Amino acid sequence: MDRIERPFFPIIYVRGYAMTRSEIVETTSTPYMGLEAGSTKIRQAQDGSVLKFVFESPLVRLMKDYGYRDVYDGGAELRSGIAPRSIVIHRYYDVADPAFGDGKAPSITDAAASLGRRILELRDSVCGNNASQRRDFRVYLVAHSMGGLICRCLLQNPEVAGAEARTLVDKVFTYATPHNGIDIAGINVPDLLSANDMNNFNRGNMARYLKVPRDKVNTLGDSGFPPERMFCLIGTNSRDYAVARGLSSFAVGALSDGLVRIANAYVEGAPRAFVNRSHSGYFGIVNSEEGYQNLSRFLFGDICATAQLDITALALPPEVEAARKRGKQVRSSYYIEATVAPRGAYTYELTARTQANECAVRREYSDIFDADGKVRRDARAPVLFSVFLDSRRITAGSEIAFSIELAVCNAGYEVDGALFLKNHIPGEYLFRNTLVLFAKPDGDGWRLRYVWGDDQWAGGPKTQAELDSAKARAIGISQQAPNVFTVPLSSAKGFAAELKIALSDWA
Repeated sequence: MDRIERPFFPIIYVRGYAMTRSEIVETTSTPYMGLEAGSTKIRQAQDGSVLKFVFESPLVRLMKDYGYRDVYDGGAELRSGIAPRSIVIHRYYDVADPAFGDGKAPSITDAAASLGRRILELRDSVCGNNASQRRDFRVYLVAHSMGGLICRCLLQNPEVAGAEARTLVDKVFTYATPHNGIDIAGINVPDLLSANDMNNFNRGNMARYLKVPRDKVNTLGDSGFPPERMFCLIGTNSRDYAVARGLSSFAVGALSDGLVRIANAYVEGAPRAFVNRSHSGYFGIVNSEEGYQNLSRFLFGDICATAQLDITALALPPEVEAARKRGKQVRSSYYIEATVAPRGAYTYELTARTQANECAVRREYSDIFDADGKVRRDARAPVLFSVFLDSRRITAGSEIAFSIELAVCNAGYEVDGALFLKNHIPGEYLFRNTLVLFAKPDGDGWRLRYVWGDDQWAGGPKTQAELDSAKARAIGISQQAPNVFTVPLSSAKGFAAELKIALSDWA
């Protein structure tokens, strides 16, 4: 019997919604229900030539990189003797195919209940009667779209499964799940639209099967499951979602993945990342390198890095400031961009919150400062990202290294209700630079150093001047709490902020 050892627990994949009978039959006819879908796209090489970039699929990559295997043998699905590093497909749609069941599509609660039974069966298959193995057994749930709601129903609704099954769930990773429902043309899918189970995404119906108030649908309620152990991967590419000949993308609109709006794609308090992928298709979020890199680091990584930006100064352009001093009413808002990638990444980022991808953080001047220009006590300091890293993937030296492209620009100034365009220069940033962070365990905590990528090579200081500069920056880093560091940011345009970076062990 193979030994169960963290972090390599069995993975159960829960696919998303199939609307029509033909889609259900197509779903049940495939062994991996979408986890095997890869993609072949193009990228430009350093010599200028165009090359194919092949992403083999999450299934193949988990097998190649981490030694996972499927549970099929001789044309049958194994129900005994399953290894801990196995990938199981939760085939909840089989009953909806007349070839396998009664032809009736299961409800969310039915699918969640059968998921709970599958978890217990999997434990019995992997562990047998071995008491220590059964004590250590846990599972990871990986879900696409509606599959994430099925996982949440299992965790949040005590009527569908007992506590025994729920406590065996260690982490949940969701791709493009409508955690706060689906809005079409700005209107939530109505409860009356029961055809093809579309009302699964109505907030009133969701509140019932998730056991939360209607206005708290994107929370885990009283489930007890820690939100930090549920990762939400959010797609930001609405243009390449081709379902219904593009009508879905058109109806849902921008600021979405073509089906799920960005604002509806996360659980409150859960870590999340933003990738420029659509809900499914050739540019889909599941069959993407970005998705896989987030998935594997969340499941198997050992470090979590979270960053928050505290803005302390935002100077107005001279003419706008002069207008404010003359008593004019001035309003302004800002876009805050953050893109994070680990050392060695060439074809992907872990998260990209940018204007171009329609997912930058937006803040009003009044969200941060009062009428006198002083920082408000209740200033809305944005959390820029939570990323997971793996020290086993260090490619040089002994430090974890990752870059953060930071940018802050103005979204427009209003003076007495009119846009101030006189001196507006498109693309003018108040701050823009790339911060490269190096983290290393130091006793019970972490040691952090950084370089500004626009100023020097990120490989580390070499000349005496660079060594002196690095020493000055090390002194400039303040530590507010154990493993919480502050990096000062400033620009000649009067922008000033503190980037708070929290590092923690992750398992």
